[in-house]
Amino acid sequence: MPSIQNIYDDPAFHEGYRSLRESGTGLNDVLEQPALRSLLPKSLTGLDILDLGCGFGDFARYARQQQAASVSCMDISAKMLAAAQQMTDDTAIVFAKSAIENLAATPFANSQFDLIVSSLALHYVADYRAALSDITARLKPGGRLLFSVEHPICTALAAQKWHQDEAGNDLFWPVDNYRDEGPRHTRWFVDGVIKYHRTTESYVNGLLDAGLQISRLLEPEPQKEATNAKWDNHRRRPPFLLLAAQKP
Repeated sequence: MPSIQNIYDDPAFHEGYRSLRESGTGLNDVLEQPALRSLLPKSLTGLDILDLGCGFGDFARYARQQQAASVSCMDISAKMLAAAQQMTDDTAIVFAKSAIENLAATPFANSQFDLIVSSLALHYVADYRAALSDITARLKPGGRLLFSVEHPICTALAAQKWHQDEAGNDLFWPVDNYRDEGPRHTRWFVDGVIKYHRTTESYVNGLLDAGLQISRLLEPEPQKEATNAKWDNHRRRPPFLLLAAQKP
């Protein structure tokens, strides 16, 4: 069984990631989070929510502002959780240090949730189907799962770079070895970051095979107000895949 990665506690990675998120100008803020929130139920009032890979706890605090009854949060990174706890003063938000792969061993193992959310975390999980089995077991009947991952078009090649001409202009985004699912060793702030590539087919059929009903699939583009030319390339190929599903 592959070892569970915790790149977020690497000092160099953590500092780079923290600076990016604090700037509010990364793809999370401009593209992924608006898309994820568009998939939420019309009202979060009274819902019990589980956030898998909660990071700095931004979504948990947002959900409580929208009157969620409780938000249970878990992340593998001690550094991320320490920062999240410092920014959170709310007894209805509970944090636990755990990998998604170990959900069954967390304080939330015997809980049931109306909504389970995971933002850009499941592409770090080697066994997607096992994770879905654990997640589905903790959804109430009628409960929803929403998650985002890096788009398979982006994870297919480990380099994750545009092909450029001699002048440095981005010509196209190369895709190869798309059907070969598995780990990709890449660089993001530091070397040695492992992401697990799987096809869109696998993401979708994994949900169906877990007994969930898919309600929406998104490949979001930057919001209209993001007119800066630096966002144009993200309309040429989708950086994220989002899926929403419901337990019957």
